[in-house]
Amino acid sequence: MNLSIETPALLFSATSLILLAYTNRFLTIAQIVRGLKKNYDENRNKSILDEIKNLNLRLTLIRAMQMFGVLSLFLSVFAMLLLYLQQTVFGIYIFGLSLLCLLISLGISFWEISISVTALRVHLKDLIEETKNKD
Repeated sequence: MNLSIETPALLFSATSLILLAYTNRFLTIAQIVRGLKKNYDENRNKSILDEIKNLNLRLTLIRAMQMFGVLSLFLSVFAMLLLYLQQTVFGIYIFGLSLLCLLISLGISFWEISISVTALRVHLKDLIEETKNKD
C-alpha cells in the first residue's frame, strides 16, 4: 500500500466547507431556540416546548457532526505528519480513521437533516390541510 502526503491534504477543503456549513446550521438553530424560548416564556404553549425539544436534539447532533468533522481533519493532519516522517503504515491507518470519522459526521448530518425535514412537514401539514379546506 502506498499513500502520498497529498492524499490526506485533499480532505482539507472539503472538511473545512463541511464544518462551516455545520457551524452555520448550529448558529441558525440556536437563534431559533432563543426566539422560541422567549415565546414560550410569554405564552407557555406546549407545541413551542415540543419544538424546542426537537431543536435541542438537532443541536446535539450538530455538535456531534462538528466533533467528528474536526477529528477527521485532525487525523488527516496527523496522517500527513506520519507520512512525512516515513511512517507509511501508521499514516495509512490514521488516514483511514480520518475517513471513518468523516463518514460518521456525514451520517449524523443525514440524520439531522431527516429530523429537520420531518419537522418542516409537520408545519406544512397544517397549511396543506387549510388549503384543501378552502378548495
